[in-house]
Amino acid sequence: MSAYIITRIQTGDYDSWRPMFDQDRPRAREKAKVQRVFRVVDDPNEVFIFLEFESLEDAQEGRRRLFDSGVLDRFEDKHGPNVVEEVSS
Repeated sequence: MSAYIITRIQTGDYDSWRPMFDQDRPRAREKAKVQRVFRVVDDPNEVFIFLEFESLEDAQEGRRRLFDSGVLDRFEDKHGPNVVEEVSS
């Protein structure tokens, strides 16, 4: 079953943030099979990052790599990374 990471970040400056994101130095997205970045229409410096992984273990490993790397520490206004699973109805 797939698992996901969802993160919201106020980047402060999207154009400066994006190249750092694309480098993925923590390799948090290494096993992601889908990755999408959404920008808030009213504030294009606020982004939502959506990552899909094959398994819960892969998503948890990606989350751990993000935390261990400290890359998110520079953002005061953030929520996540949250590991989530889809709920069946």
